[in-house]
Amino acid sequence: MGPDWSINGLSLLWALSLAGVAWYAGRVAVQITYITLADGRRQERRLPLLFRLMLPMAPNLTPVFERPFFAKTCRELDRRIIMAGFEGLLTGVEFLALRVMVPLLLGTVLCAAFGLTIAYLPARLATFFHARQAMFFFGFFALAFAWPGLWLQGSIRARHRQIEFALPFVLDLLTLSVEAGLDFMTAIKRIIDRRAVDAFGEELIRAFREVQLGSTRRDALRAMAERVGQTDVLSVVHALVQADELGVSIGSMLRIQAEQIRTRRFQRAEKLANEAPVKMLFPLVAFIFPSVFIILLGPILLQWMENGF
Repeated sequence: MGPDWSINGLSLLWALSLAGVAWYAGRVAVQITYITLADGRRQERRLPLLFRLMLPMAPNLTPVFERPFFAKTCRELDRRIIMAGFEGLLTGVEFLALRVMVPLLLGTVLCAAFGLTIAYLPARLATFFHARQAMFFFGFFALAFAWPGLWLQGSIRARHRQIEFALPFVLDLLTLSVEAGLDFMTAIKRIIDRRAVDAFGEELIRAFREVQLGSTRRDALRAMAERVGQTDVLSVVHALVQADELGVSIGSMLRIQAEQIRTRRFQRAEKLANEAPVKMLFPLVAFIFPSVFIILLGPILLQWMENGF
């Protein structure tokens, strides 16, 4: 009677623990997080669910990464987080903590799933996987450790694509406004007020507010280019600063920059189109052919493995 009650009690505790974890994950999944723009408006911005689940536990490791040894790495991560548009939701120190915690959590889940899977496999297959479990675990931990960095790089690329798409249109509006007689900052204010807020709009709002708070136009534009870190924005800001210093007409310079950006974007599209056939070779060889091979010969190989070849 005693052992049965202990087993049932342990099962109940496991069930309650899993239910608590599921409830917490569900609550975090439906939460909406925002960033506050320079003018007080809020924009929805979501971190990955795994980050949101583990972020409350990040302070346990932040004292380790706040040491001077990690100062340069944290500054670089802070800069990249700003480029990705997650300023205020995540810091470089928290990102380093998550980069350690994510492999540990996923590794624990993998160990449990791997053990349960092996228990239900045929003896030959169980022996095969058990002998190579170290290789599987090492590969999985490497991927789990690299995933936060890959996510951050992908977020930066996505934001840069949004800015690249919006930049020529904004430059055209600026050109029309300036040539119609408006001041440059007044033209930016009208664009901010009348356009839907996107990635480039967020940066324009911040630059405009910095000028209102006392920064010079050159400094505000240079700060925006440094935050964004996108080639086209750097080129436009450099041209604007030079035009301001040399007294060149801003309207004609903006028109030239818009045409150059469209030309570069068209050239990049042509380059990607020419590279597509080459990039398709790897998925074709690595996935399509092996899948056909597995479908046709998989049952035969499994039978051979169970019978000891």
